[in-house]
Amino acid sequence: MTGFELPPYPYDGLIPARALAAERFGSAIDMSVGTPFDAPPQVVLDAIASSNSERGYPPSIGTAAFRDAAAAWLDGQFSVAIDPKQIGATIGLKEFVAGLPHWLKLRTPERDTVLYPAVSYPSYAMGADLAGCRSVPVPVDDQWRLQVDAIDPADAERALCLWLNTPGNPAGGLDDIDAAAAWGRAHGVPVFSDECYIEFTWDGPGRTILQTGETGVVAVHSLSKRSNLAGMRSGFYAGDAELVHWLQEIRKHSGFMTPGPTQAAAVAALGDQVHVDEQRERYWSRLQAMAEVVGEMGLHAPMPGGGFYLWVPAPDGDAWALTNRFAEELGLIVSPGEFYGPAGADHVRIAVVRPDADIETVRSRL
Repeated sequence: MTGFELPPYPYDGLIPARALAAERFGSAIDMSVGTPFDAPPQVVLDAIASSNSERGYPPSIGTAAFRDAAAAWLDGQFSVAIDPKQIGATIGLKEFVAGLPHWLKLRTPERDTVLYPAVSYPSYAMGADLAGCRSVPVPVDDQWRLQVDAIDPADAERALCLWLNTPGNPAGGLDDIDAAAAWGRAHGVPVFSDECYIEFTWDGPGRTILQTGETGVVAVHSLSKRSNLAGMRSGFYAGDAELVHWLQEIRKHSGFMTPGPTQAAAVAALGDQVHVDEQRERYWSRLQAMAEVVGEMGLHAPMPGGGFYLWVPAPDGDAWALTNRFAEELGLIVSPGEFYGPAGADHVRIAVVRPDADIETVRSRL
């Protein structure tokens, strides 16, 4: 008998492309991962340095100040009034996404299936695999939007949860949130909505699933993208009172605690919208600039409905060939779409997170 066999980590597959770029240009400009490069606001750095919260254990559910700040942000930005008791802190979002199926399986042991978008962040499926659950992709339409009406009733009966990600990674699609919430309530399936790109919604205002009500839904948010705080690992979940309470309690027992200085930084970040507006302008400008570069290569990069990724169709559907072409011709590292599911294998993703000067360097290599 053998144990669980870990698949290769997807981004390790880009090592040859990085070597190719370095050989040609001396170094690579990496836009394969959506890691922020811009500085967080000074008010956040000041809060980290002066929190005086380093000595004691931080509360797993989040400090009162943190949960109050998250509730105030949801109300101020999206007109959603939620009790801070229905909010819990996370150590970034990846640990929450990857751990959720395990916790839900303990809550509902007769179910074993995680539903997630067929083109999406790989941790939704990996979280199911790590929990010994079934990971079942839900089809997306030609605008990369989740099609809940395509879910097999047999899978719905076994579902622990349905994941949304809107605006979506990698394709920038905007899901029908109302339809997803209604589907979940009709089938008794909790719907978790990953909204970490919500403030980078380009087609209309950003929307949270909490605007449909709290019953049966949980919104998941991160400060990594909006405030350039990926290194601090801070996020939160909010929604259905019973679901949130279960997650708060099981995470207490598991020892998940967001560090005190990180929570203080999050309070400052959530209270300042100016830096987010400035970051929105940067990302929109970079999306336009990088789309022009791609266009000058004879390719087409549609502008996304949200997020800061370009989702570029590969000629002849060969994403790896296009990945290597970007490395060889521009010294640019991008991600082949298969990282985000087989249904994305004919595209590449470009994360426009690098400074403007790097985009101009790429342009100069054309």
